[in-house]
Amino acid sequence: MGLNISEDLIKEKALELGFHKVGIASVEGIDATVQERLRAWVALGFHADMSWMTSPKRYDIDLVMPGVRSVICVALNYYTSHPHSQEQKYGKISRYAWGRDYHKVMHKKLKALCTWLENLGTGIQGRYYADTGPIQDKLWAQKAGIGWIAKNGNLITREYGSWVFLGEVLTNITLTPDEPHTQHCGTCTRCLEACPTDAITQPFIVDANRCIAYHTIENRNEYLPESIIPHLNGWVAGCDICQDICPWNQRFAQETDEVDFQPYPGNLDPKLIGLAHISDEDWDKQFTASALRRIKPKMLRRNARANIKASSMQV
Repeated sequence: MGLNISEDLIKEKALELGFHKVGIASVEGIDATVQERLRAWVALGFHADMSWMTSPKRYDIDLVMPGVRSVICVALNYYTSHPHSQEQKYGKISRYAWGRDYHKVMHKKLKALCTWLENLGTGIQGRYYADTGPIQDKLWAQKAGIGWIAKNGNLITREYGSWVFLGEVLTNITLTPDEPHTQHCGTCTRCLEACPTDAITQPFIVDANRCIAYHTIENRNEYLPESIIPHLNGWVAGCDICQDICPWNQRFAQETDEVDFQPYPGNLDPKLIGLAHISDEDWDKQFTASALRRIKPKMLRRNARANIKASSMQV
């Protein structure tokens, strides 16, 4: 489109809405080798049961929004500094799920940004996503200069480490893109060494079949794999090990100013025995407006019981 819209104005609006970082990427010039890496990763079966990773839309953003020309990428810091309990009687929940469901928080801000953008001129179209569509969030965030994809598969920002949620507004207007971010993991391999299940099979390659986060959140089977159970170490919802060990996170993590991400009562140190017997009704009450609702009651009970089993095996 021939509209002359200021990229700086868009960025100012995104920051005004509460996002902590914003960048712009052009849909032109996507490196074909990046797409081939995703195809190779899927071909190896490293996506496990996450069948949505095979969608053709992940390889062609024009299938997501025909006529898209630019991607406005945003990041929202969610870090809160509370430590995980190391006592065996307590379960561990990943930081991303301590507070309000990030989809709700992100979507409210993205909808406002998208509506504002569309009102700048006739014919402007926008479509927003936050981990809710066939978008390669980290690829676009790196291309937009937000941060870089790390060896553990997360996106790291200079200002906030990897404790960020990512979102996008796809639009049919042509905007001047930012410079893609460069890689700054260097020779560090701490995340690979720290992973108890060797899920990071090599730098930048994560096998979901071995990942604690995958099994506690996405695995719908009645039981967790016997190869995973001894390494749970309290994790019942996600896993932060490779993020906690990252030097960028240890040096640059900042407490978020987004109050919705402060932990709900019971999410910091839930007792495993309580989660192992939690009823569907109590689950519904405890995890209202929480990203943890993706982990259904029977899955949460399964995860807690697997941890109790692992603890008994260590005695």
